[in-house]
Amino acid sequence: MNRPRLFLVTPPAFDLDTFVPSLEAALSGGDVACVLIYRPDTDGRTLQTIAERLVPIIQGAGAAALIYNDTQVAGRCGADGAHVDTSLEDLKLAVESLQPAKIVGGGGTKLKHDDMEWAETGIDYLFIGRLDLEEKPEPHDKTLSKAQWWAELFETPCVALAGSDIESVDAAAATVADFVAVKDAVWTHADGPAAAVARANAILDSHEFPDAE
Repeated sequence: MNRPRLFLVTPPAFDLDTFVPSLEAALSGGDVACVLIYRPDTDGRTLQTIAERLVPIIQGAGAAALIYNDTQVAGRCGADGAHVDTSLEDLKLAVESLQPAKIVGGGGTKLKHDDMEWAETGIDYLFIGRLDLEEKPEPHDKTLSKAQWWAELFETPCVALAGSDIESVDAAAATVADFVAVKDAVWTHADGPAAAVARANAILDSHEFPDAE
């Protein structure tokens, strides 16, 4: 049997010393496939400092560490890969420079045609959902419909972005996406990040589906 795995996304802004214990707690809560270090408004030097601190923690917990929109930092800090959503050309460059040694993912597109074009670059996963939009408790309807469409028709793994309520992992997992991404649902959970990750995994365990033959 198989089931979706958890894809954590850091807050877009945080104090590094304060965030480290939160990250460690989240990673102690259960299975986490990867963590995207998502700092969209951070300069390269600061991002490098953050990545050098967080990447070993993430990898030490058995998860993959991904850097948002900076392939150079991804390479320099020993991350497992990069997530690119700026443009198709940037994504092609990332694939060319990082694969096959490292993971390259992308997404955030608006049209299904764009999704297919991005997947044709050879990316390792397609991220469905917009990281730059304000989170609501439930996943956006477009995210759910597109993730279900993608999971049914295409081989490239997909990530479905859940909402700010940890229970929304259920709706995202029901699309049969390979991964479910969570942001605020983990970092702002009333019982803490470890409890949030434990709850997310309990929900994902209820979405086991047969392995492909």
